[in-house]
Amino acid sequence: MTEIYIDADACPVREEVYRVAMRLNLVVHVVSNGSRPIRPEPDPRIRMVVVEAGADVADDWIAERITSADLCVTSDIPLASRCLAKGARAVAGNGRVWTGDNIGQALAGREIGYALREAGHVTKGPPAMTKADRSKFLEALDRELRAAMRPKPVVPRMAP
Repeated sequence: MTEIYIDADACPVREEVYRVAMRLNLVVHVVSNGSRPIRPEPDPRIRMVVVEAGADVADDWIAERITSADLCVTSDIPLASRCLAKGARAVAGNGRVWTGDNIGQALAGREIGYALREAGHVTKGPPAMTKADRSKFLEALDRELRAAMRPKPVVPRMAP
C-alpha cells in the first residue's frame, strides 16, 4: 500500500498533504528532528516521527523505510535522489516532480550553489510560496499518488 513520507522541518505544504491523504485513505509519516514545533494531527493515519537532531537524520529515516510504492514530499534534492533510487516518487513543495531525468541536473546545480557560497558569493534562497505554487503542488501530488497507487503489472517468469 502506498504511504507518504514528509520531510517535515521545512515543508510548507503539510496541511495540503494531510487533506489529500485523508481523501485517499493513506498513511502519512511526518518526519522531523524537532527543531520546529509541528502540531500533531488527531488522525491515526498521520504519524509524527521525531528523530534525533543531526545532519540528514530525518533523511536517513525516510530513505531507509520508503519503498517503490511510496511518495516523499521534499525539497531536499539529495533525499529526493535517494528516494528515486529506491523506485519511490518524490515531489517538492512547489510542485516540482523529481524524476530520473531531472535529479542529476538538480544535484549538480546544488553543488555549484554550494561552491559559490563557499567562495563568498551571495546566492538567493528559494522564492516564497505562492497560491500558484500550492495549486501546482496539489496537482502534482494527486497525479503522482494516483500513479503510485496503480497496481504494478506482473511479468510472468519464463521457464528455462
